[in-house]
Amino acid sequence: MTPPAGGGGKGDGGKSKPSGRNLSVRVRTARRRKTSSTRWLQRQLNDPYVIAAKKDGYRSRAAYKLLQLDEKFSLLKKGLALVDLGAAPGGWTQVAVAAVGPKGKVLAVDVTEMDAMGGAQTLVGDVNDLKTETGIRAALGGPADLVLSDMAPPATGHRATDHLRIIALAEAALDLAKSLLSPGGGFVAKVWQGGAEQELLAAMKRDFASVRHAKPEASRSDSAEMYVVATGYRGGDEA
Repeated sequence: MTPPAGGGGKGDGGKSKPSGRNLSVRVRTARRRKTSSTRWLQRQLNDPYVIAAKKDGYRSRAAYKLLQLDEKFSLLKKGLALVDLGAAPGGWTQVAVAAVGPKGKVLAVDVTEMDAMGGAQTLVGDVNDLKTETGIRAALGGPADLVLSDMAPPATGHRATDHLRIIALAEAALDLAKSLLSPGGGFVAKVWQGGAEQELLAAMKRDFASVRHAKPEASRSDSAEMYVVATGYRGGDEA
């Protein structure tokens, strides 16, 4: 795949932060549009990362989150075999493809079908379904070096419920990662700040040499979103 203009992983000259000044856009409330929808639309139109993603050719603003995590933790390297869980619409996949290069492998997995992308394989599957693990193994033809999860459940609006649901997804992603990773491999998952992730962190600390938290600048300041980054997989019976 040709890297997006101004984008890409390490070594591609890509930028992880928007540059330049943008004029603020005001959105008037349409007759049939809810006030909340108007606020969301106005935030999107004025979000510097949304604007930069369109300019740089990324499918979503989330691409900058992975670029920033990579800057901090040096996750992406040439030749890696990488699984991107919750990949659609493909922002993280674009960054991964550019970073691992033609000798690497990128498999994008999501419960919904994603548009094809040069340099990546795609798979429709649920992380809780054993068939998905089987499909990933067949597509990779070997172990993975890095498993990324940007999965998030549809929001219910009830904070405690949403928190528990995203932690459940992260735990499912971790179980899948442990069955796929080679020793020394890495794992990244989205979580939300709160108390329920302590059990998840304890499990990760047992299986990885290093477990750290990070909130990329591209994550909205009013969001509870953050990421757990685990490196140095110790291996186990699942691997």
